[in-house]
Amino acid sequence: MTVEIESAVDTEAQQLAGIRDWVAGNLGGEVQEITRLERWRPQWKVVYESGGQSQAVLFRGNRPVAGNSDLKFEMDVMLALGANGIQVPAIHGWSDSPKAFVMDWVDTEDRDPGMLHTAIANPTSLSDERWQALLNYMEHLAAVHAVPLDQFTHIKRLSHVPQGPKQIALHTTERMYSAGQHMGHIDPPLEFLQHWLRRNVPEHRKEASFISGDAGQFMSAGSEVLALLDFEIAAFGDTHWDLACFRGRHPLENMGNIPELYRRYGEITGEPVDLPVVAYHTVNFLQLSAIGATFFMNPTAHGANWIEGVLEYASITRRAYEAIAELQGTTLDYELHLPEPDIKRWEDSGLSKLMTDIEHLQTTTAFAPWERDLMHSIPKFLRNHARYRDWFERETVRDISELTGEECRDLAQAEAVAMEHIADDNAALDEAWVQLMHRRLVRFSMLIAGTDPDESNPLFHRLEPIL
Repeated sequence: MTVEIESAVDTEAQQLAGIRDWVAGNLGGEVQEITRLERWRPQWKVVYESGGQSQAVLFRGNRPVAGNSDLKFEMDVMLALGANGIQVPAIHGWSDSPKAFVMDWVDTEDRDPGMLHTAIANPTSLSDERWQALLNYMEHLAAVHAVPLDQFTHIKRLSHVPQGPKQIALHTTERMYSAGQHMGHIDPPLEFLQHWLRRNVPEHRKEASFISGDAGQFMSAGSEVLALLDFEIAAFGDTHWDLACFRGRHPLENMGNIPELYRRYGEITGEPVDLPVVAYHTVNFLQLSAIGATFFMNPTAHGANWIEGVLEYASITRRAYEAIAELQGTTLDYELHLPEPDIKRWEDSGLSKLMTDIEHLQTTTAFAPWERDLMHSIPKFLRNHARYRDWFERETVRDISELTGEECRDLAQAEAVAMEHIADDNAALDEAWVQLMHRRLVRFSMLIAGTDPDESNPLFHRLEPIL
């Protein structure tokens, strides 16, 4: 553990030196202060002095598990949006060391990190001013959707415009699903969702637009929208995907009265929002996000937020099933109860010891208190997993055996059987599969939390209905 912290200190020193060199060479400034932000990815607020004036920029770094071109893609998208009058921060350029692109710092109160782990400890709130800013943001979102597609086709990932309802609806999720398959991350809950999405494409939605991919992220001051952010999964698709993002992000990030946001968007565009289509794309957006969360569980990626991946997989995937249930009128069961823990002597003692030692680790600028909290959460999860794993697996095996009519001896066989039956695409069994998978995901969340479902815990927050 000491070696890892020393490595983090060395890495930080190299990053800070690179930031100082870049600011001197590209902005003609001398760095006064560098602050690393609490985010999924490395990001730094950099205050520097140039010409006797103090200024600030943001170095937006690369996710630990991102593809080689993902960060450059986001920069290119923001440059195209800025050239078309969209209110994004001015881009100053690219940095190779640290790998980042540099933009104007937006001087306002920092947004919530948007991490479930953080929200569990500190639930978000929504002020009256932020709500007004959300309503005003809908005008900016409509403007984003109105940018002509040919303004982006010079960007490799956006060089092909999807054609027809199926491509428009699915090409982004299919890309993520294929990546998940390649890495062995697709389990029965994620497999069923992809089959359901393919069978329920809104065939009347035939127009592709530029979409942010993860809408609702912006900086504000009072009710004024200052800048739009986070275009790393921007794509061509259905505008209703972006509207679905508000449901997906809420209440982890409080979005207020979502139907009212939809009404506002409809007033601005002159077309009422098609709520069943939003419900479909809620499943679509959450499926992509859940598969994405599995990539954060890469144990060898330096800095990857492993525990956040576990939390988001559980919460996001369950909420995707709640979106289907609302759309198709399926009743779900939340009256599930955790059994008494089955204490495994060695796992319980060893993991408890590890938790105690992590609590006493010294923190530095390279190993912040919030990073220590994330590290502490891993053995805490594993201790709960050891205590309740047998119960979780037994219940899952029983559910799958009863639905498929095949007697399964263990979880591995049950999951293989489930994958075979899901591949049959028998829509008549959709309700039963949705109920089964939802129970499985609720139980997994119970295992993580060590409690029965608790609505005060963001891990158990249900998807709010819109229909």
